[in-house]
Order: sequence, then C-alpha cells, then structure tokens
Amino acid sequence: MRRAEIGLLVALCFFLPLYEAPKNLLWLLYALAWSVNRVRARNAGGPWDTWDTLIAAWIASAFAVAPFAALHGNEWGGALDVLKYGAVLWMAKRSRLTEREVTGVLAALVASTLVGLVQGFVRLNAGMPTLQLNSVGHVNHTAIYLAIMLGLCASWLFTGKNPVIAGGVSAVMLFALFVTASRGAIGAGLVMLLLLGLAWWRRARWPLGVAVAAVAISLAAGIAGEAEVVKKQQANMQAGVVLSYRDQVWRVALDTWRAHPWFGVGPDNFELVTRAREDDPNRALYPHPHNLYLAALVERGLVGALPLYAVLLAWPLWLVRRRPRREAPGQEWLLWSAAAGAWTVTALVGMVNTTLNQEHGLLAALLLGLWLARAKYN
Repeated sequence: MRRAEIGLLVALCFFLPLYEAPKNLLWLLYALAWSVNRVRARNAGGPWDTWDTLIAAWIASAFAVAPFAALHGNEWGGALDVLKYGAVLWMAKRSRLTEREVTGVLAALVASTLVGLVQGFVRLNAGMPTLQLNSVGHVNHTAIYLAIMLGLCASWLFTGKNPVIAGGVSAVMLFALFVTASRGAIGAGLVMLLLLGLAWWRRARWPLGVAVAAVAISLAAGIAGEAEVVKKQQANMQAGVVLSYRDQVWRVALDTWRAHPWFGVGPDNFELVTRAREDDPNRALYPHPHNLYLAALVERGLVGALPLYAVLLAWPLWLVRRRPRREAPGQEWLLWSAAAGAWTVTALVGMVNTTLNQEHGLLAALLLGLWLARAKYN
C-alpha cells in the first residue's frame, strides 16, 4: 500500500501537465490510497499545527461561500478545485517521504514538463499560434507552470548534483518560458532566479553568478533577437494598452465586489459577470479578473479571500523562518528553494494574472507541501 500511494503520486505528477482524464483519476486514487494508509497506521502525520488550520480554513471557505454566491453557475466546481489544491498540499505536508521517493516525485515533474514541451513545440510548428502544455492549456497558464518549473530546475542545478543535465533542463525551461511571450511570467521568472541565487548565498556563492548570467543573457538575447515578448510589449505601448485592458477588468472586479462584499459572486463565476456586459467590446478578454488577489475577493468575498491571503502570507514567513542551515543536505535546500520559487511566481504573476489555479496551482501546492513535510521532521 505504501508503494501504491507513492506510485500514484508519481503518476499524478507525470500526467499533471499532459492529459486531463488520467490526471483527475490519479488525484482521486492517490487521495484514497493516502487516506487508507493513514487509517491503517492510525497516524495522519503528527499533531495538528498552524498550517493544518490554514489549509482547512482555505478549503472550507470555498465551500462556505458557494451556497451564498450572488451568481450561480460554476461555484461548486470552483470549490472542488480549491479542494484539489488544498488536499494535495495537506497530504504532501503530512507524508514523510524518503529521499528516494522525493527524488522520484520531482523527477516525474521534470520529465512530464519536458514531454509536454515536445508536444507543444510540435503543435506550434504545425500552426498552433502559441506554446501550450496539453493539459495546462492557455499560454498564460502554461507560462506560469513553466516559471514554477524553472524555479525547481534552477534549484536542482544549485545543489551541484548532475550540473550538466540540470543546467540543460533549466535552459530549456527558460527558453520555453520566453517562447510563451507572457510578460508577467517571464518577468517573475527572471526575478525569481535572482532571488534564489541570493538565497543560496549562505550555502554557495556561484548560484548567484549563474542566476545573474542567465538573466543578463536572456534579456540581451531577447532584445537583440526581437523576441515575441519584446514585440508584444512594443505593440501594446504603441496602442496605449500597456496592461492589455487589465485595468478595465480590475475596475469591473472591484465594482462587482463592492456589490457583494461578503460572499462574492461564487468561485469561478466571474465569467458570468463579464458575459452580461453586452455593451463592452472587450468582455471576451475577461473570463477571470487577471489578478489572484482580486479574483479571490470578487468570487469568494471577504469570507473566502481572507483564508487564501493568510496562506499566501504564511508561506514566505515560514520560508524565511525555516531557511536551511548552510550544512543542511542538498535535498533540503532543493525543496526549500523550489517552494520559495513557487511562491515568488504565484505572488508576482498573481498581480497580473490568476495564479494558484488549475495545474500550476496544484504544482505550487505540491512543492510547498513537500518542503513543509521536510521542515516539520527536521
């Protein structure tokens, strides 16, 4: 049963960016196997702590606001999505994985992303307008997923283990991120590399040099080669829409929240708001508020948004308080760094897009959970 549980988690990680049906089935089977194993062992992973309270409040809040949603459509499906991310975070946090098992999970994440990129570039060459991971979908969501994976791969490189392979994979992730031309994700990814390089200074000096070089080369190549993201920014500046109409959707979100401050319009129901704006020629651009913080506020109200804000605040606080010692094992630094990278991308890109959602939300939650488990048992 232990092997089955870990095998299902590894399989879930492999199919996460690739195929929808296997991913959903594996999530359910993993949750069942995890629960059965904890019942048999009569141990759910130790005593209740602060993070358990935060996770429980985050999940419960989504279901608490759904019955009182101002609009009705996808609110229960949106609540189930929060359950998926929160449950993976909670199960990973309360699982004491061995070093080999953690390596298997992380390897599956890297391998699946590489497979997904091969599929994406084949479709891009066949005429698809943007680079997309099959199960992640829209290019902006794909870019967020790739930025988080860039943080994981860079952390692997910084451990000094398999540097040639880790460096090559990191370069692939960075190149693919630029191909998406997602300005928010690219900017957050570059900032994340610099912050991770600084964070590793306690353990080694060279990661910061690698990070600075990678950022400098990427920016120079992007500008000199007139990368798509550069052309996109120039076109938006000339058209006077630097934020790609996001300022308009943010105003709509705030006005809608003021009308429904406590429970919002319902999880994943913002599209119903914009669909009703028949006089707005840009309403097709607004399936979501393009902002993590406003999305939580307008869709779940204060009741649902405050627990999420608490999670986003506790995340970096724990990272700072529990930063590994210089002599800590490489995998401990790897997990801490990957969780730090996931938060950086989630928080920064969340200012201009809806992060902690869909596949990249589950990925970020998993990386946080793996690190919390290691920090707890140290």
